[in-house]
Amino acid sequence: MNEMHGTTILCVKKGDNLCMAGDGQVTMNEMVIKHTARKVRKVYKDSVLVGFAGAVADAFALLERFEEKLAKYSGDLERSSYELAKDWRTDKILRKLEAMMIVADKHDIFLLSGSGEVIRPDEPLVAIGSGGGYAYAAARALYENTELSATEICKLSMNIASKICIYTNDNIIFEEITHD
Repeated sequence: MNEMHGTTILCVKKGDNLCMAGDGQVTMNEMVIKHTARKVRKVYKDSVLVGFAGAVADAFALLERFEEKLAKYSGDLERSSYELAKDWRTDKILRKLEAMMIVADKHDIFLLSGSGEVIRPDEPLVAIGSGGGYAYAAARALYENTELSATEICKLSMNIASKICIYTNDNIIFEEITHD
């Protein structure tokens, strides 16, 4: 079976600016098979950002379920996250899905894992995927030591990750929500 690698997803909230970024590379074994994948998007009336890493079909299945939860719970990000995690942990089919998600709105950021974890990071930034550690380290340094916006931090951090992680390219998609 071919093993697929890739993805760096980063989410940063600073002040009234929320930004999520994802690279476009999909790798199978030693070969890049796609440069322009879209791994971040706005959902639920453009008020929630979602980014995913892992098996593509699994991630889309989870995204669809998550959107159903958001609709059911009127956009309540926290409740929708916990309900998805509960399903993910207990449903025989969902349990086999290999993906992770970051979900965020103007109030919260959560990391959702395949083991049913819902993690609210201590800092308003989180990253997943093969280049997640690189992007997170860069973002944390910039967050703590500059006055840059969340979007500027995402751009610089993802650029750094793309230069270090062989499974991350510099074709970055950014989604942002700015609140008044």
